[in-house]
Amino acid sequence: MAHPTTAQSRLAQFDAQINIEQMLRDKGYKYICGVDEAGRGPLAGPVVAAAVILPLDCAIEGLTDSKLLTADRRDHLFEELVEDSVVSAVGIMDHNDIDTMNILRASLMAMRKAVLDLSQKPDVVLVDGSFAVPNLSQPQYAIIKGDRRCQAIAAASIIAKVTRDRIMSRYEEIYPHFSFAAHKGYPTAEHLRELREHGPCDIHRRSFRPVAEILEQYELFTK
Repeated sequence: MAHPTTAQSRLAQFDAQINIEQMLRDKGYKYICGVDEAGRGPLAGPVVAAAVILPLDCAIEGLTDSKLLTADRRDHLFEELVEDSVVSAVGIMDHNDIDTMNILRASLMAMRKAVLDLSQKPDVVLVDGSFAVPNLSQPQYAIIKGDRRCQAIAAASIIAKVTRDRIMSRYEEIYPHFSFAAHKGYPTAEHLRELREHGPCDIHRRSFRPVAEILEQYELFTK
C-alpha cells in the first residue's frame, strides 16, 4: 500500500453550517457511511475502527464526538446504535500490526476492514480526519472534525471507542499489573509508572518511544 498523503484524500471543504449528510442525500446518495477510529495514541492494545450507515429516520439523539461524552453516555448511545436499525461493522488491527506498518497505516487498514465488512455496501464514505481510506471503490471525503459535524461519523466514533475500551478492560484481567480498564493504554502517569515498574507486557507497542526506551533500559540491565 502506498504511503497515504493528504493529496490522496478528498478533503471536504464544507461550510460549517452545511448539513453534510443531507447535502449528499440531495445529490442522490442513499447509503452514507461514516468511519472513525479509536486508539491511535495509546502505548498498548489495538486500534479499532468502526463504519456506520444510519437509517434515514434515525432518531438517536446526542450523537457527537465520543471524546465529548461521558463513559456512561457513550455506553448508552452504543447500546442504542447496536440495537437500532443501524448498519455497522468494526475493524481491528492489533499491536503487532501497528508495530509492523506504523499507526497511521494500521488505522487506515482498520477503517478499510470495517467498511468492507458492512452488510450494506455504502454509496459514499465520510472519514473523520485528513486521510481517505485506501483502496475503496466508493467516493469518499475526509472531513476534519467530522465526528462533530456528521451523525454517521459520530456514531462510528462511539462504536469504535466503546469497543476498544471494552477490549482494554478485558486485557486488565490478563495483565493485572496494568490498569488497562482505567487508562486504556494511554500514556498517563499511572501507565508510565506501571511500565517502569513491570516492563512492557505482550500487548505493548514496541515501536512507540516510551515503550522502546524502557525496553532499551531493560536490555542494558540484563547484559
